[in-house]
Amino acid sequence: MREIHVDLIIQRVKSMVMDAEYNLPDDFVKAVDTAKAFEESPTGKEILETILQNAQVSSKEQVAYCQDTGYPVFFIEVGQDVHITGGNIKDAINEGVRQATKEGYLRASLAFDPVFERKNTGDNTPALIYFDIVPGDKIKIKFAAKGGGSENQSKQIMLKPADGLEGVKKFVLKTIANAGPNACPPFTVGVGIGGTFDYSAVLAKKALFRPIGERHSDPRIAMLEEELLSLANQLGVGPLGFGGTVTAIDLKIEVAPVHIASLPVAVNIQCHANRHNEIEI
Repeated sequence: MREIHVDLIIQRVKSMVMDAEYNLPDDFVKAVDTAKAFEESPTGKEILETILQNAQVSSKEQVAYCQDTGYPVFFIEVGQDVHITGGNIKDAINEGVRQATKEGYLRASLAFDPVFERKNTGDNTPALIYFDIVPGDKIKIKFAAKGGGSENQSKQIMLKPADGLEGVKKFVLKTIANAGPNACPPFTVGVGIGGTFDYSAVLAKKALFRPIGERHSDPRIAMLEEELLSLANQLGVGPLGFGGTVTAIDLKIEVAPVHIASLPVAVNIQCHANRHNEIEI
């Protein structure tokens, strides 16, 4: 049994959150740079270049890439041979976010009450945390900052099994088209197919963590990813919605077993402020 003190978790979470807010992932930056060659619109090319310049400035100056520092979302794999000491892991994650928000000068974006007072929590907590117990004696922590603009354009639908593959394609492309400029393209698109109403959305969000260009292990799903990405880039939305041929940088799909009477599909859109990070303790 390996012991991990909560103080280590707090410090590592604080660092990973600040790093994600300041530095866009290398794979995304490289993909945007490559996309300039495929963008046919002069305005689109200029926007993609500006995105790269903004990424350089935020990294160099160590300031938030976007003023919407997002809803903190964590996927955490805890090894079954790990013993957390000194406190609670959930409290430690939230303390790391709290410290990152204060010390990193990040905007607090969360409200306690979703309907009535909508009073800000003041420190971007509580984070949304998904736990999974896995073999081993390590903790793997994945973090994403989900901006409100892109999250607001994400959708879920309960299709009929008879809608089949064509129904899935139609819904995904309609969601991307309707997101338009409101979700700050070029997007990274996560799609969840199967599971239940709620789990399809979790799958879609989880898909966003896969590296840019990494295709699904099932060749049929991989082909569907490529097809939908190509079709998405024929919609004409373009960078920041000004028109063009680069609407999405990547599209990734995760699937799960499903009830014989159901076909849940969720689309989780991530804006070009594609902020995420991953560490292992």
